Amino acid sequence: MPVHTPYWWEEAPRPEVPKQPVAGNCDVAVVGAGYAGLGAGLELVRKGRSVQVFDKGVAGGGGSSRSGGITSGNLRISFSKMISTLGLERAKAYYSEAIEARDDLAQFIASEKIDCQHQPVGRFTAATRPKHYETLAREAEALNRHFDLGAGVVPRSGQHAEIGSDMYHGGVVRPDIAGVHPALLHQGMLDTALKAGVGVHAHTGVSDIRREGNRFELATSRGVISAGNVIVCTNGYTDGAVPWLRKRIVPVPSMIIATEPISRKLMDRLCPKRRMLGDTNRVHHYFRPSPDGTRILFGGRAAGNLQVDGPVAHDHLRQKMVRIFPDLADVGLSHVWWGYVAMNLDHLPQLVVRDGVCYATGFCGSGVVWARWFGRKAALKILGDPAGASAFEGQPFSAIPFYNGNPWFVPAAVAWFKFLDRFGL
Repeated sequence: MPVHTPYWWEEAPRPEVPKQPVAGNCDVAVVGAGYAGLGAGLELVRKGRSVQVFDKGVAGGGGSSRSGGITSGNLRISFSKMISTLGLERAKAYYSEAIEARDDLAQFIASEKIDCQHQPVGRFTAATRPKHYETLAREAEALNRHFDLGAGVVPRSGQHAEIGSDMYHGGVVRPDIAGVHPALLHQGMLDTALKAGVGVHAHTGVSDIRREGNRFELATSRGVISAGNVIVCTNGYTDGAVPWLRKRIVPVPSMIIATEPISRKLMDRLCPKRRMLGDTNRVHHYFRPSPDGTRILFGGRAAGNLQVDGPVAHDHLRQKMVRIFPDLADVGLSHVWWGYVAMNLDHLPQLVVRDGVCYATGFCGSGVVWARWFGRKAALKILGDPAGASAFEGQPFSAIPFYNGNPWFVPAAVAWFKFLDRFGL
């Protein structure tokens, strides 16, 4: 039977941060100790600010150490659709920032010497239907024309050079996308932040944030603190401490399974170039070789009967994996786990300042790139640095009607998207 904790935690168990006193006052308080919170804290401390980062659980125990580790920096709205709905200049601004954020993450990993198995292998997105192939090809042409990304179209006749499956109808290669070990990336960021002087307080929940004059008071499980500024980086793990944000963020569970080790010969057949992989379904799947090339990690929607640490149903995900890769029918699973991604009504990452609080959130399943990027942007805004400007500022961040933190509508939405996928609509 597979264990029900992330495969990534085998090499990078979630650390217990040394407990330290909570200061009664600080320049900036950050809620959430994932990529975004640590990215914000590191930037601020290096500019001379006193920073305390609070997390209600273990540092990095949420999405930052549970993802597929694909540095996509995806935007859920395609570049072509953005051009038609928002205009060329605004579309270019959004997609230019995505490129900059991906590049910045790679530079950060290199400059900080974080050993997180960063592998710039590219990503192959497979077309589940012939018409999807045409859409992918048009999108690749538009991206190449405006950004010179080097995206390459692969017809069905040549797809075995990218993926050992007959299920698809060709696809597109994006050479600018990489893979990382997400838990090692978080561990490297945490070690760097602690060394720089960021105060990180794990198992210290924040239950309330309120403005008191030109400062803020945060009620934490270890006392009340006063801070000059606040950054909220809770993303898919947002709770009632920030009710304004909770009405705008939908936590959607995503699950990943990891196979038992497979032979190099089989891996060569399934993933000949060791790329990151995905498909074009609305209820899409993302998959990849493990960084050491010994396993397939396969992600997608989670079943409904989720528990924090207990066994969860995963047969649906295994069945889908075997449909794509029949060669895996007799291969066992070693790990099954899940975590929350944060979706929102506007389908775009958010960098918002409201009533003096900065929110870096809503990464829509692409937080490996966006989380640290927007955490750092929020820090720069507090510092008054022009580099804190973002194309994503000032966009709508709509509340979801009849929603106050309980995502009652998610099962129905998933069922509808599955229906559309089934009939190619």
